[in-house]
Amino acid sequence: MAEPQLLLNYTGHLPECPTWSAEENALYWADILEGEIHRYHLPTAEHTVLSFHEEVGCFALRKRGGFIVAMRNGIWLADKHGLLQRKVCDNPSNPQLARFNDGGTDHQGRFYAGTFWGPGDYNGALLMRIDNNLTPKVIQCDIHGHNGLAFSPDKRWMFTSDTPNGVIYRTPVDEKGEPGRREVFRQFKAGEGIPDGAAMDVEGCYWSALFDGWRIARFSPQGEQLEEYRMPVRCPTMVCFGGDDMKTLFITTTRENMDAEEVAKYPLSGAVFTLPVNVAGMKKSRFIEC
Repeated sequence: MAEPQLLLNYTGHLPECPTWSAEENALYWADILEGEIHRYHLPTAEHTVLSFHEEVGCFALRKRGGFIVAMRNGIWLADKHGLLQRKVCDNPSNPQLARFNDGGTDHQGRFYAGTFWGPGDYNGALLMRIDNNLTPKVIQCDIHGHNGLAFSPDKRWMFTSDTPNGVIYRTPVDEKGEPGRREVFRQFKAGEGIPDGAAMDVEGCYWSALFDGWRIARFSPQGEQLEEYRMPVRCPTMVCFGGDDMKTLFITTTRENMDAEEVAKYPLSGAVFTLPVNVAGMKKSRFIEC
């Protein structure tokens, strides 16, 4: 079985939201707590960093160029240099208590971004959708920490995870992105790790980064674990597919809240890894504005 390999000589604080650009042959990712979007161009090994004034919870590449970026206080359109162009909406949560976290696009190029409820006293986070005409809408609540956004190949299901609560959900969605009643896809037990960021393959299987679980797991459309890949660090944060054949898994990891002893013992915490797999992943749509 293949083992994860380092993509580049880099360790971040809280890398998340890996996003493959086939047009550029480049991987993008955010470092949430550093307020950065990174770009790594595989053919030349050129690594560039864009800095923002707040935490960058998630982002998507835009079809027109540049980014749509969910920061602590709101969601913005930005150009390819990271210059903010237009505010799409405010954070509908209290931004002092809930920053944006995981997100991405669906098959129709709509953007989704969820929040993480910092106090942890109840499920105070939410998930919102930005439509192609830039209309924002809150579509789910009762979440502690939103993660794991992915969409099934048949466009019928939206998958999400609530990381602190250790659960993956699936929700039926219609062609307009309107959700039905969400249901539990898989509940995790103590010691298994908790589901963080995720991606979908062309067979409809869901790949989850198991935070605090030292592994990446692949689940069937029925929620059965089919495969797992061990990681050299405790906390992988998210995965995405890329490469010429979409059979490379890119994996972000974190060193957030780790003490000096753990970082010294596992110095690759916060690195970005690659892993060759046997099935192609779904391509992420760019955000489409009409």
